[in-house]
Amino acid sequence: MANVQSLDPSASPLDYYGWELRRLREAAGLNQAQLGEIIFCTGSLVGQIETTRKLPTRDFSERVDAALGTDGTFSRLMGLVLRSQLPTWFQPFADMEAKASYISTYQAQLVYGLLQTEEYARALLMVDYPNKVDEMAAARLDRQRILKRENPPALCVVLSEAALLQEVGGRKVMRSQLTHLLGFLHAPWVQIQVLPFAVGQHAGLMGSFTLLRFDDDPDLFYVDSYDQGHMTANPSVIKERSVGYARLQATALSPEDSAMLIAHVMEERYGDRSWAGRSALAQVVVQRNERRRVRRVHRDRRRRMA
Repeated sequence: MANVQSLDPSASPLDYYGWELRRLREAAGLNQAQLGEIIFCTGSLVGQIETTRKLPTRDFSERVDAALGTDGTFSRLMGLVLRSQLPTWFQPFADMEAKASYISTYQAQLVYGLLQTEEYARALLMVDYPNKVDEMAAARLDRQRILKRENPPALCVVLSEAALLQEVGGRKVMRSQLTHLLGFLHAPWVQIQVLPFAVGQHAGLMGSFTLLRFDDDPDLFYVDSYDQGHMTANPSVIKERSVGYARLQATALSPEDSAMLIAHVMEERYGDRSWAGRSALAQVVVQRNERRRVRRVHRDRRRRMA
């Protein structure tokens, strides 16, 4: 357990955050309780964060920046702090994922990290990291911030039907997770397709993988295993896996039909028969029919103007 006397600011981003928080708090002439009162938390929490026993949040950081007049210093540090909570072998991929313009991924068993709910992520992390669930869940959810940027990456996800049926965290967690996936049906930069079991053999049977494309850098191929990740820009690998991914997309259900399958699984397997006042499946059908109606109106209008 760290203490304020022995904290080494060069040890990690979290240690640097705690060291800077103590230094700037003391420079402002405040003790922990006084700063806590200003930013609406306890002095004990301030002390825990200063000694790295507690992970700061973005909200905490914003309030500290405002209280100490640090011009966003702690808010900017949060990205580094949260990234450092990811497994060391995964951090290089997370760095590249955040810079990518296009992300294409096939997931054989689980929902892709950028689309996971907090409860789903925590249930997964509890298996291998029971003592670091809070920190690692916060780090995983922070990765999702790239989808909320002003210029987000285009994200194409092909999910095996197995990802819908693999119960993670219990029925309630799965209902919430599948509802979350349905919420991306109209997202302009996110496309989710489900690869049903009925397709038989396919180009993804070797397992999950991800392709990253950049505006000015070479494409990357990434695959992970239990305790390590492999990333390469080898052109032959990129070519082979890009063709394989195109085949997966062509074989998978359309985004609309995928949403219908997700809704069907949510109702039949996890017992949810009410989404926005009606069944999830009915809701998706209504939305699909409405989109078809709008397209038909636009098509007829163009014909009249021709």
